Amino acid sequence: MIAWTIYVTFGGAVLSLFLTRAFARWIALLTTIAGLAICLVTFVRTPIADLAHFTTIVRVPWVPALGMNYHLAIDGVTLTMVLVTGISAVSTVLFSWDVKDRQNEFFFWLLLVVAGCYGVFLSADLFLLFLFYELVIVPKYFLIAIFGSTNKEYGAMKLTLYSFLGGIFVFMGILVAYVSAGSLDLNELARFPFSPQLQSWAFPVLFLGFAVLAGIWPLHTWAPTGHAAAPTAGSMLLAGIVMKLGSYAGLRVAMNCFPQGFDMWSKWIAVLAVVGIVYAAAVALRQSDLKFIIGYSSVSHMGFVLLGFATANALGVSGAVLQMFSHGVIAALLFAVAGRMIYRRTHTRELDALAAMNLSRALPFAAFTFVVASAASIGIPGFSGFAAEITILIGAWKTYPLAVWIAGAGMVLVAAFTLRALKESFFGEIGAEGDLGKATAVTTLNREEFNPITVAEKIGACMLMVATLAIGVYPKLLLDRIVPAVEAMRFLR
Repeated sequence: MIAWTIYVTFGGAVLSLFLTRAFARWIALLTTIAGLAICLVTFVRTPIADLAHFTTIVRVPWVPALGMNYHLAIDGVTLTMVLVTGISAVSTVLFSWDVKDRQNEFFFWLLLVVAGCYGVFLSADLFLLFLFYELVIVPKYFLIAIFGSTNKEYGAMKLTLYSFLGGIFVFMGILVAYVSAGSLDLNELARFPFSPQLQSWAFPVLFLGFAVLAGIWPLHTWAPTGHAAAPTAGSMLLAGIVMKLGSYAGLRVAMNCFPQGFDMWSKWIAVLAVVGIVYAAAVALRQSDLKFIIGYSSVSHMGFVLLGFATANALGVSGAVLQMFSHGVIAALLFAVAGRMIYRRTHTRELDALAAMNLSRALPFAAFTFVVASAASIGIPGFSGFAAEITILIGAWKTYPLAVWIAGAGMVLVAAFTLRALKESFFGEIGAEGDLGKATAVTTLNREEFNPITVAEKIGACMLMVATLAIGVYPKLLLDRIVPAVEAMRFLR
């Protein structure tokens, strides 16, 4: 049944393009709600024991001569990623409810991104996964280049070039796996005894290709630029789902198919992870653009995912998968506030200008939402960020105790730049006459746009807040499904 998330979303994309403009946003909303409903039904009705292994749900011959099949499968890791895709997709449409310019085209590209992400997470054929993976690049480009802001053409092109660069490495790795094993089936590849010599160089090629999209340091620079240039929906999808494609594929394909190669290179992954955590957090502390701050925050938090992978134990890797879910929800919420609730009303993301507006009084719901999102991002207990990061750090302590200390320093920096952004954005104080003049000018210029937060925005924000709170309070809901699936993988020590 969960395969229908792909078909329904692709169908909705086509309908939104060809039906009249008045129906486009409703088609997008109904499509994403249908996808989320399918995810929730599958989540509730599938026995936990059935999610311990990557189990086939659809398998149809596609190109038999080359061994390609339309093959979809699911386990606990896949189900978790599909679920965060459904949640993020619905909230993204709600935060795009008032889009007026080229509405049909906007929702067409948006739904194509969502459909491609569903396809990547459910694919059990390596070529099919690569096809969906590359398919996401095209609508990402058009969403940013047409509907974005702040050097949108540059941001879109940089993101696309980095994605294609990673795709070249991925394609090389796929060819190596196919030629060596004679199969594209991920379950068969996971069991094939690739030689240690081949794994020693094939693993870093394949993993690095996927990790580019996950924002690995130092190939992360596309992320803050792309986030800042993208429209609100683009930023939410990019941080909430698209960055997870790289980390998920790195886990499912590179690590699980080349376990000995992963063992050889895991220490270097840990090094890059902790450098990314600290470096991105330090850079975020120096930014003045709110979207750039959140963009670098995403890179830092994705570093925790890579650190969890590097532990090569069930606890650390399970925490990494939980962090993918958690960051998908929290980052989408942060970008929704920054891009839609703030920028669309004030036409600025500069902290100095925002600090002079005292937005907590003008936009109290936005302030409340940003407080919740900030608390979740920092890792306050009771939110999903804490549950994910503490699980990763406990797993990392068993393997790389030094990395835990360094990551702890990164967490302090995360708290510092998050609290700074929160204070300046909503609770700044008007001091000097220059600040007062700036505040008066900006507020007068945009007074008609300081309208209350809409019902659609409130519903979208509440969905994301409930998700991070639910998993923060009861992480067992996901971990019971994630841990058995992780324990079935080959690379665990």
